[in-house]
This record gives sequence, C-alpha cells and structure tokens, in this order.
Amino acid sequence: MNTSDLPGFPHFHFQGGQMYAEGCALEDLAQAHGTPLFVYSKASMLAALGAYQKGFAGRNARICYAMKANSSLAVLQVFAKAGCGFDIVSGGELDRVAAAGGDLSKVIFSGVGKTRAEMQKALAAGIACFNVESDAELEVLSSVAQGLGKRAPVSIRVNPNVDAKTHPYISTGLKGNKFGVAHENALKTYQRAAQLPGLRVVGIDCHIGSQITQATPYLDAMDRILDLVHDIEAAGIPIEHIDFGGGLGINYQGDTPPPADDLWAQLLRKLDARGYGKRLLMIEPGRSLVGNAGVCLTEVLYLKPGEQKNFCIIDAAMNDLPRPAMYEAFHHITPITETTGSGLTYDVVGPVCESGDWIGRDRALNVKAGDTLAVLSAGAYCMSMSSNYNSRGRAAEILVDGNAAHVIRHRENPAQLMAGEVLVG
Repeated sequence: MNTSDLPGFPHFHFQGGQMYAEGCALEDLAQAHGTPLFVYSKASMLAALGAYQKGFAGRNARICYAMKANSSLAVLQVFAKAGCGFDIVSGGELDRVAAAGGDLSKVIFSGVGKTRAEMQKALAAGIACFNVESDAELEVLSSVAQGLGKRAPVSIRVNPNVDAKTHPYISTGLKGNKFGVAHENALKTYQRAAQLPGLRVVGIDCHIGSQITQATPYLDAMDRILDLVHDIEAAGIPIEHIDFGGGLGINYQGDTPPPADDLWAQLLRKLDARGYGKRLLMIEPGRSLVGNAGVCLTEVLYLKPGEQKNFCIIDAAMNDLPRPAMYEAFHHITPITETTGSGLTYDVVGPVCESGDWIGRDRALNVKAGDTLAVLSAGAYCMSMSSNYNSRGRAAEILVDGNAAHVIRHRENPAQLMAGEVLVG
C-alpha cells in the first residue's frame, strides 16, 4: 500500500521504496530506537491546525487543543508555540500544560467529575473557564471559589440531544449520555449559576462527540445552542463566548469528514445569519489535529498459519494501540518497505494474553518475520490511552521536524514500571 492513495497523510510518503515521515526514513528510526515506536510529524500537526486558523481568519476565535487526544509534552509544546489554548479534563492535564509552557489563562476545564482539589488548582492557576456539567457541580465550584476568595468563570455544557452519527462510546450529545445539562433544563441551570456568589457566568458550551464526519450534526447543534443563548440573555444573563467543542473526524478507512476550514465556513455563515458572528468563539479540536500526524512502528515477530485464520504476530499490542480492542476501530497497516504482490490475509495481533489483543483483521500483507509495519492514524488516543498491562513498558515517541528526529519520550524500563511499589515484610 502506498500512503499517497490515502488523503490526509501528506507528510508520510514513500521514497526509494522506503516510507518516510517528512525527511526521516522510518526504517532508520525503528533500527535506532526499537519498536513499538510512535513517530509524529510536526508539519502534519501544524498543517491541520492551519486549516482551523484559515477558517477563523479575521474572527474573534480561540482554538483550544483537546489534549486528551495526545498529551505528550512535546506535542503540547507544538500547539502552545502556535498560540493555542488547551481543553483539559483533569488536574494532571493542567500540570502538563504548565510543564509544556502553555498559557494557563487560555485553559478550559471540561469533564463531569472535577474534584475539589482540581477546582482549587485550576482557580489558583487562573484558567479561562470551567465547563460545568451538572447542577451539583455548580454548587461545589461556587463553594470552592468562595473559600479562595474568588469567583470562578463558568460556562454550562449543554447537551443538545443531537446524534453525532459516531461510535456510541464517543457520542456525547444525546440524552442517554453522561455529559452536560439537558437542553430543556439549561435555562434554569443558568439562572441558578447567576445567583451563586462564587461564580461568574461567561459562556455556553456544547460538545456532541468525537470522530464526526458530517457537517449536519454541528449545524443542528448550533441552532439549538443559539436558541438557548437568545433565551438566556433574554433572562438577563449575558453570554460572552460560545464554545462549540470539537470532535471533527479524520480519515481512518475512507472516511470523508469536511475539511476544518470548509466546516467552519458553513458554521460561521449560520452564526452570522443569526446575529452572533461577533461573539468570542471557542473550539476544542483534538483528533483532527494529531490523529493522522502519527504512526506506530512495530516489528513482525512471527507468522502463524491456521486452518481458519492466519496470524501476523507483532510486538505492538492493545496496551500500545487500544482503539481496536476498545472500539473495534480500523487503522491502516502497511509495511514500511514497499513490496510487490498481495501475500496472504492475516489477522494482525499483539503478544498480550487476550483474544481482544488485535490491531487489524483480515489484512492482505506480503510480510516476513523481522519486517517493520506502520500502523497509521496513530497520533490520537493511542499513547494517551496506553497502559502497562502485562507489565509492558510504554513505547518511545519521536517528533520529526523536517530532517530532524527528536526523542520526546524514552521507552519505559522495568525500574520505572515498578517505581512507587513497595514489598511488605
């Protein structure tokens, strides 16, 4: 397979029969640093961000990277230097923004289960806004802020009951989801927020899911949110900013999400038509900035023929690449040295002792033991969701910038895996 056949991978290409990330041969990186190995293209990240920046040119807008997609410090640093804010969902992520040099005054704190300690930390840091997800959270946040002599800036995450047409595990905008305040209850929640002494209402928030590949759910959600803005302001509560979340998908398997600039051209036309075009806009893209900027390199350990299935056993596993096991997600898998012929059909599986440890099913591959494969679209929700299951160290990470390859995370060693554990007696 040649990556030129797939849109969305302009900075990964074959040259002289070898796959490259920008100016670096992936085989050289695999030999130098071992596998499994995550390799990211800085140019790819900045190009994806550039589409959003183009879409918002001339607008009062702030792009906050949803760092749960990939929270590696050097990745955060790329977006911080490009002027992004950050969407966080934990106190640990706030610490990472600070460590990467991010502007804490551009941080939005989302998530349904913020603790008092996390609220205190975020208030002390001077973040831009808390996206509050329940009436109970409003009361607690007001109390915490009062205890610090502060007023917490808040927006309410509204659940608009819009179907994002995505996997049920990453759909967040329907009535049955745990996120946000129901659309029909939102005005009442805003009125309560405006009464609480430790809060200052600054905005409204909506996020309907992840890996969204159509514009229609966004347009439907925008209509519902703008209806609410009208009602809230009619009740005497001004809304300074409107936050439309993130969730734009990428091409995993022939998916055709609208380009970010095209999507926002549609949304901004609707926003202008309804008279809200001059409001501060916030968005929180994650996957669409990093997903196709990364690959995972893995070595073929064994080829195991069987009566019903042939297995290609690799050294990357579900602890490195959890999306297939969690969501039955599809990732293209290709040898990084060009081959001819179709080979055999394999299930590509890892060494973890679970039948759910598979990376790809029914893949035509012309490979042998010792070959290196690239698992594509591995920049989002892979390293950030990785684990040490089976006492496996997490992979190393490389950030490619032109002809330079920077190690941004060293492979975990046994001492690091056991740090913090104590024998008894």
